[in-house]
Formats: sequence, structure tokens, C-alpha cells
Amino acid sequence: MSSRRETRTIKLARRAVLASAAALLLLPRLHVSRAQDAADSAEAARPVGRYITLESPITDDTIAWVKQTALELQQIAFQEGRPAFLMLEVRPGTSQFHHVYALAEFLTSSAIPNVRTVAWIPETVVGHNAIVALACSEIVMHPDAQLGDIGLGKALSADQQQFIRNMVAKRRNTKVNEFLAVALMDPQATLVQLTVSPQPGVSEKRLVTEEEAEKVLRSGVEINDRKTIKEAGTPGLFSGAAARNFDILVVRTANERFELADHYGLPGEALREQRAPATAASVTLIEVNGMIEPVLETFLMRQIDRAEAAGTRTIIFNITSDGGLLYPSRDLAFHVADLEQKDIRTIAYIPDRALSGAAFIAFGCDEIYMKQGATIGDILPIEARPGGPIERAPEKVLSPLLEWLSDIAERKGRPRAALMAMADPDLEVFQATDSQTGSVTYLSEQEIASDPDRWVKGARVEESKAGIPMTVGAPRAHELRIAEEPVKDFEELKERVGIPPGVNPVTIGRTWIDDFVFFLNHPWVMGFLFFVGIVCIYLELHFMTGLLGIVSALCFGLFFWSKVLGGTAGWLEVVLFLLGIGCLAMEIFVIPGFGVFGVSGGLLILAALIMASQTFGNLESGRDMNSASTTLMTLSGAVVAVVVMAIVFSRFLPSIPLLNQMILTPPGAGDLPDLDEPLLRPELTDSSPGGEFVGAVGTARSVLRPAGKAEIEGRLLDVVSDGPFLAAGTNIKVVRVSGNRIVVRQA
Repeated sequence: MSSRRETRTIKLARRAVLASAAALLLLPRLHVSRAQDAADSAEAARPVGRYITLESPITDDTIAWVKQTALELQQIAFQEGRPAFLMLEVRPGTSQFHHVYALAEFLTSSAIPNVRTVAWIPETVVGHNAIVALACSEIVMHPDAQLGDIGLGKALSADQQQFIRNMVAKRRNTKVNEFLAVALMDPQATLVQLTVSPQPGVSEKRLVTEEEAEKVLRSGVEINDRKTIKEAGTPGLFSGAAARNFDILVVRTANERFELADHYGLPGEALREQRAPATAASVTLIEVNGMIEPVLETFLMRQIDRAEAAGTRTIIFNITSDGGLLYPSRDLAFHVADLEQKDIRTIAYIPDRALSGAAFIAFGCDEIYMKQGATIGDILPIEARPGGPIERAPEKVLSPLLEWLSDIAERKGRPRAALMAMADPDLEVFQATDSQTGSVTYLSEQEIASDPDRWVKGARVEESKAGIPMTVGAPRAHELRIAEEPVKDFEELKERVGIPPGVNPVTIGRTWIDDFVFFLNHPWVMGFLFFVGIVCIYLELHFMTGLLGIVSALCFGLFFWSKVLGGTAGWLEVVLFLLGIGCLAMEIFVIPGFGVFGVSGGLLILAALIMASQTFGNLESGRDMNSASTTLMTLSGAVVAVVVMAIVFSRFLPSIPLLNQMILTPPGAGDLPDLDEPLLRPELTDSSPGGEFVGAVGTARSVLRPAGKAEIEGRLLDVVSDGPFLAAGTNIKVVRVSGNRIVVRQA
């Protein structure tokens, strides 16, 4: 009996141990499950928002787009149980009443009961467009912006007033009642704010017209205070600050768009402009790789122009670069930023890094999405002197860069100080809280000190350490309002920006022309074109076939064509080059001698080649001279190579069996002795000329084109024709002697 009890006790103990072990094994899973449930719950509770700018005039297309967006939000809010917000930025302008009527009727209808509509008024809005704001659930205004005067100084018609009364009566906006609407529609109406006590111990404010105030007074309700906030004969127009002070019309004021995200708990991307759904033909992907320099700048400009010509509405820039030159980066950044004016949405996707000038380009985009682990920043301008260390650029370079970053930050709604700290290692950035609205942003100490009553200084941003330009990763860039929330990959980016599944952006890559331009802009290829072009000119003067002249023209034509497409040359360089060629032609064929035209032509050609090989006006000290020196070295190397080739040709060309037959021989020259052989008369020798030769006559021993050999008074001399080419055997006369230079003409 005792043994059975012991056995039973052992079994119960084993079961207890197994149960405990099972519980321990299930405990982590339980925690994981709860954590997952909490994450799913947080995601479900996360608000969703869309932002649309209502430009004037409001049209049927505008109304259709607002309806489509609002209904999509309604579906998300209903199915996922998430708060949904439709942000409508109402812009100044004039719209037809029937269009405004249709849009306002939809916004106050029962079609979107789960969508909260918010009108954002950054500038003064009057006329019919103000009706759209009244139709929204809430109104947020800039403190200095004004809203109202719907009739533009006149009262609306009875039918129009009745529509607005009915719309306001639905009470979607609790800050707007029928009497306020009357004051906004009729300049002759008087608006009064009463503080009444409908019963002892209870106080409330009522917004009424003058007539309604008299009714309240006659009803016997105790009136504690009375304020006239709009006199008869004045337009019903209220600023954001005044409306907030009277607690009418608006729920809050805001200075910037991003403050709306803080107030409604929306992600930053919800305040990006919502455009029509993308299609395969309307989304373009452009790769930005390698060093940012003039050739790449012009190439990217061409790609953007191609995308725009193809009708794209969204351009995604896939950026992976360590940066490059300042001016090309700046020009690209502002060119991308200006695409917003053409209603083209720009998105920067950074899978790895966007540093220096590449970060500058990304800041020009409407939205920035970074992959986990990607970095952005470090726009510190530097100088790399030949043979010396890399140094920080002087203040004259940094100062305009900071202005450009400030400008582009303001245009794209990013914190100015955060972007500027990436270029200025001495600038510290602090978290700042708006004491009026509670919104959080990031400012420099100077910005906070400029308005101490508004901003409450917080902790310094850790990445903005003194002496180090700020560089941040993807999560931190989102916290600092520089970029959107990080994405896992390109597919998640497509989902986040609203590209439907299965739609792949059209990638505009390099064409064979682009590859050819990059090839021709290589320094070695440029030097080779110089060399071949000059050698062909030299050989053309010997062979006079015309073919070598065409080859030379082709080489210089390719050089200038590649530089024009590479962004370093324009018509000025081409004109200077052609003008230089013309001056040399005048010197050779029209005005023999090496004088003003020859020197001017050579200088013009040299200037054209240097100017075409680089851009001038860089802020970096010494960069222009360094680039010019590189071009001069390349050109000098080509000239030295040509001189060597000329010596080789002069020594061996006449003895090469095939090539010596290509040299043209003028009529009658065959009877003359070979100038390379010993002369028949030993007294006929080369000698230096003297002034006694002026007026002397002789015979051309070779073709004068215009230089050549001539026999004068029994001596063989180098002469130059003062006029057209002269054939061998032509009687000549010396007209001028200058040093060793003898000028002759046909006798």
C-alpha cells in the first residue's frame, strides 16, 4: 500500500515538472505573441492621411481627384479601424460657384463619415474658395493668413446663401455656425459674441448677428459680456490669430505645414502632395551614381528632360554616390526642386549612401526614402591642392553653400539648421518645442534666440558635434524630419509612394550617345583627338588630298560636340575656335607672314580649347587654374607628339615607297633637281639672306604654298610667297626682306 502511494506521488511530481517545463517553453512564445499583437494594434491605431493642394480654379478634375482620395481613405478607416485625415490646402484664386458647390456638397455628405477633413490656409483666401474651407471638419490657418469675404465685398445671392447655411447647419465644423457664415457672406451683417448664463452657475459664449442678439436680450437670458467682432459695412474677413483669439472658425494656427503632422499624429509622408495614381508610363527611375561633375550633370539633365518629354508625373532618383563638385551638385539640386512647379513629383531613394553633393541633390526632391543602414550628409566643402593635403574650403565657399541649403530646405519643408549643419561643422542643432502649438522641430541656437518667447530649447542633436559635419542614418534622418520612415527595399518604396503592384518604373539609362560622350570626355581620348587633328593638318599641307583635312575637322568637331553635350562648352567656345581658324587662314593664304592674325588666331584657338574643357567661376579657389593647367598639359603633350611625328615624317616620308608617291608634284617640277639630292651647280648653296636681295629676281625651285625654295642670284634660299601659291619654275622677284624672312611675288 505504501509502495503504491510512493509510485503515485512520483508520477504526480513528474507531471508537475513536465507542466512547468511546458509552461517555460511556451512563455517566450506568449511574450512574442503579445509583442506582435501590440505591434499590430499600434499599426492599426496609426493614423493615415492624404494631402491635396487645391489650386485655382477648382475644376471637375480637381473634384474627381478629391472624391477618389477621400473614398479610399474612408475604405481604409472602415476596414482597418484607423483614424483617417484628408488635408486640403486651399490656395488663393477664383473658382466658379458651381464647382465649389459640388466639392463642398461632397465634403459634407455621408459618403465619408470616418474621414476627418482639414482645411489648411497658409495664405489669405477670399471669394468662393473660402466655401471649401467652411465645408471641412476643421480649419487650420497661418496666424497672418485671412479667410472670408466670400462675396468679394458684395452679398451673395439668396440661393447661394441658403446653400451655405444648409452646409454649415450640418455642424461638421463646430467652430462655424450659421451666424458666422452670414457675416462671411454679407458685408452688411454685424457679428456679435455674447457671454450668457442660461442658468445660474453656467456660462457660455454665443456667436450671433445683431438681430439674433436682440432676440436673446428679449428672451430674458442673462448677458454677462458683449463683443462686436464685425461691424456692418465691413467684409467678413478674419485672420488666423484673430479667429483663434475669439475661438471661432479655426481649431488652431500653424506656421508651417509640418506642424499639422505633429498635431494630428500623422507621419511626415502624409503631408506630401497626393497626386493621381501612378502608371507604368508616368513613373521614371533615374540612376545617380559616381562622381557628380559637369559631364554627369549634363547627362542627368538630359535624362530629366527625356522623362518630362515622355509625360512622366513621378521621377525616382536612385542615388548612390560620395558626392563631387559643388556647382554641378547645386545646379542639379535646384533643377530637381523646380520640377515641382511642373507638377512632377520627385522622390530620392538612397539604398546605401548619399554624401556631399549627392545629399544636396536628394534635398532637392519632394520626398527622401532611405533604406535601413543608409547614410546621408557630410556636405562640407573641401579643397584638394595639387601635391598638398585635402583642406577645408574657406568661408567664401561655405557662406553661399549655407544660403543654398537654407533656400532648398525652406522650399521642401525640412529643418534649415539640420541641412546647414551637414555643411558647417561648427553649427550645433537643438531640439526646439513651439510653446504655442507644442510642435517639435530642430533649430540652431541663433534661430531659437531670434524668437525666445516661442521656442523652448531642448537637447542638442547628438550628430551635430562641433568640428564634424553632420551625417545621419535612415532612422535618425526620419526623426530629424529630413527623410521619411526607412524602407526595407525598393518594393516597399513603391508601396509607400503609391505605385500600384506590378507597375515597374521606366528606367531611363544611358544611350550609346551618352556612352560615347563619356568616352570622348576622358582626358586621354581628348589628348588623342588633339594629336590626330593637328597631325592631319600637318600632313594635309604636304599631301593636299583634302581627306586629311576632313579627318582633322572631324576630330575637332567630335571634341567640341562632346564638350557641348558634356556641359563644359557652348556656342562661345565654338565661335572662338572658328574665328581662330579664320585668322590663321588669313595669315597663311591672304596676308603671308607671321604677324597679328597668326598670333591672334593661335591665342583664340588655345582659349577656345581651354574654355571648352572646363567650367569657370567655381568658388573653390585654384580649381579653375588647376583645370586649365590640366588642359594645357594635355594640349602640350599632343603638340610635342606632333613635333616628333613631323620630324619623323620629314626624315622618312620621302623614302617610303607608297607615301612618297602621294606627295603632289606640280607641272614641270619633274625637270628640276631633287631638293634632297646634291645640287648640279656646287655654287648654288643655302645661305642667309641680306638686304641686298630686295628687287632681285629668281626662279621658284619648289611649289611656294606659300613657303618653299627659290634660286636667287645663284643661291638657294627659303622664301615666302606674298600672294597665291606659285608653281615651281615661276619667275619671282624679292619685294621685302625681314631678318631671315624673304618675301617674293611673281615677276
